[in-house]
Amino acid sequence: MSSEDFNQYLPSVIDIAKRAGGNIMQVYNREFEITEKDDHTPLTEADMVAHNCIVAGLEALTPDIPVLSEESAKIPFAERQTWSRYWLVDPLDGTKEFIKRNGEFTVNIALIDNHDSVLGVIYVPVQKLSYYAVRGYGAYKQTDGKEAVKISSKKWEGGALKVAGSRSHRGDSLDGMLEKIGDYEIISMGSSLKSCLVAEGVVHIYPRFGPTSEWDTGAAQCVVEEAGGRLTKMSFETLTYNTKDSLLNPWFFVAGDKDIDWQQYITDPDGKVA
Repeated sequence: MSSEDFNQYLPSVIDIAKRAGGNIMQVYNREFEITEKDDHTPLTEADMVAHNCIVAGLEALTPDIPVLSEESAKIPFAERQTWSRYWLVDPLDGTKEFIKRNGEFTVNIALIDNHDSVLGVIYVPVQKLSYYAVRGYGAYKQTDGKEAVKISSKKWEGGALKVAGSRSHRGDSLDGMLEKIGDYEIISMGSSLKSCLVAEGVVHIYPRFGPTSEWDTGAAQCVVEEAGGRLTKMSFETLTYNTKDSLLNPWFFVAGDKDIDWQQYITDPDGKVA
């Protein structure tokens, strides 16, 4: 399949993400129960209604392409490794932000082809805002009912470096990097919105020192790359998908400016700051 083929899926995938976002908002606007998954992360009714909506939509759109969702992640690698192409889904990225009711949560849908992200849709239900991209077609931002706007990442030309940081996860490694940078401004945000801030040029970088899973980055990677940036491992090697039994990501780095030697701030390929 070609990028043109992938691009034909885009309107339907955006629509599926919006429908899932609508289902999430129905839960968001009333009282809901919070349970805990095996890994002790929170789970709400909204996670599951979004999951069911997306899986049903994608299976109807492409019956021959399997779906891997955070809420169906126990598919064994013996089965997954036979997939050359699949949908990678986080039905509700930022469950902690959803519970806090701060609006900083997203629906993430990516198409992975030969271990690379070739289509990404990120929908922000509270803002009714979409970020999306297809390999070779550029990255866009669109508010419901308005024209789409092409987005581009931002060059760093000196002055304070604008850095996206996690609202729920921050540690010594990020603080150590910021000390090396010296002049910076940090913007705290939840979910894949941090990568979107890089893609649209609001911030220069988003370093993630901490655990994430492949569904956290799949959609964002395509959006960032098509906007002119990079989403890589801390060693600045390409981040790839479905290559191992574990679905955990290494620490990763999102940069809007590909011409800067960011390695001067991150000297250890495992992500540790010297």
